Amino acid sequence: MKISVRNLEPTKVKLTVTVDPEEFNPYLDAARKEIGKQVNVPGFRKGHVPGKIIDQRIGFGAVAGEAVNAAVPELYSKALEEKKIHPMAQPELDVQEVPASASDDTKVKFTATVERRPDVELPSLEGMVVEVAKPSVSDEDVDKRLENLRQRFGTLVGVDRPAAKGDFANIDLDAQIDGESVDSQEGVSYELGSGTMLDGIDEALEGLSAGEETTFESTLQGGEHEGEKATVKVKVNSVKAEELPELNDDFAQEASEFDTLDELKADIRKQCEADLEARQATDARDAFIAKLQEGLEIPLPKGVKKDMVEQQLKGMTPDPEKATKEQKDEAEATVEKELRDQIVLDVLSEQMDVKVSQNEVFQFLASIAQQYGMDPNRFIQAIIQNGQIGSAVQEVGRSKGMVAGMKAVTFKDTEGNVLDLSKYLGEAAEEEEEQSVEAASAAAAVADEIANKDEENTAE
Repeated sequence: MKISVRNLEPTKVKLTVTVDPEEFNPYLDAARKEIGKQVNVPGFRKGHVPGKIIDQRIGFGAVAGEAVNAAVPELYSKALEEKKIHPMAQPELDVQEVPASASDDTKVKFTATVERRPDVELPSLEGMVVEVAKPSVSDEDVDKRLENLRQRFGTLVGVDRPAAKGDFANIDLDAQIDGESVDSQEGVSYELGSGTMLDGIDEALEGLSAGEETTFESTLQGGEHEGEKATVKVKVNSVKAEELPELNDDFAQEASEFDTLDELKADIRKQCEADLEARQATDARDAFIAKLQEGLEIPLPKGVKKDMVEQQLKGMTPDPEKATKEQKDEAEATVEKELRDQIVLDVLSEQMDVKVSQNEVFQFLASIAQQYGMDPNRFIQAIIQNGQIGSAVQEVGRSKGMVAGMKAVTFKDTEGNVLDLSKYLGEAAEEEEEQSVEAASAAAAVADEIANKDEENTAE
């Protein structure tokens, strides 16, 4: 097999692969054998029809077509491996030459154009020191968490006054377009200022008392009229305010196992410190990846980036085509960082000679399935059938490579103290490693596909 490589871009190549007859012949024989199992030829048992007879009866062109379909993907993979090219997308394959008959000495020739991982040389990990900011717990952190706990024990009481920010209003809504009601709801509870409903509703409700109503203009957020402008009539049925318990020893006894408020505060401070320690481990991971990228120019594959930005925008806005400049800029920045991190971690996992087991991949996929509330076995089978198992293997490899790399360097805080991150760099850390945008998107797509099939089956 002869392979030539032409660089089209820093992250895009075109391979031209020419296959010698002796390498292609086994694929022809396999194709003849498979076709022989499916056809009836007088005088021969199924599966025992000579190749020459298959060529005569079925036609060499059909045999060669089957052989090419089987050969090209395998030979493409071999070419990538031989030339040490790491694809980041599906290739554009073009079969250019195929023998016309069994006696034709024309060599199979095809091209593959694919976006590839750029060549990146990472710095040596030997002696590397990564600095991580030293976190500290403030009184404000403790008070904020204490206030959240206090709100859990709050009660709503009716008030005879106009609604204000923070109040809970029970409301009726009626959205109209051109004077015709298109959506209505009754008895909805809404917290003023929460921003969880229609744009403009907070301004409309503020100052209204029970029994009063008003109208405002807004854009509908769901239903068949999603995205359309509507006139919304809102009526206030009741106004309730949140009444919070006093912060004293009685509250501490009711809300916890502690007898005094001071003991409760001390425990909350310990919780904050534990959370900060875990956050410092996350900061250490981010600082490590950033350290690896220092001074590196990492070109990104344009097609892969474009597809990922589109996927990112779908999660940010109902209509990606109407995304604002700010949303597009945010999506692009997120994807660029994601791609750079992926590339660096892929290179790192190779340098650390990371091996990924089948069990590790299945555990990774099972954790994703759990997040989507799906049966793990069914989800894993869907991933395999969709040809996405390679992405899962790659994701696990990145996680293991990162952990191995972090174990090989020294982390210090801003005061020069060496950080012990060992409890965050075990197997549990690998399993809890965040999914990439790409992995999450692929998982969501498979989950949606399975859900849609379930709906179709139910409908039938």
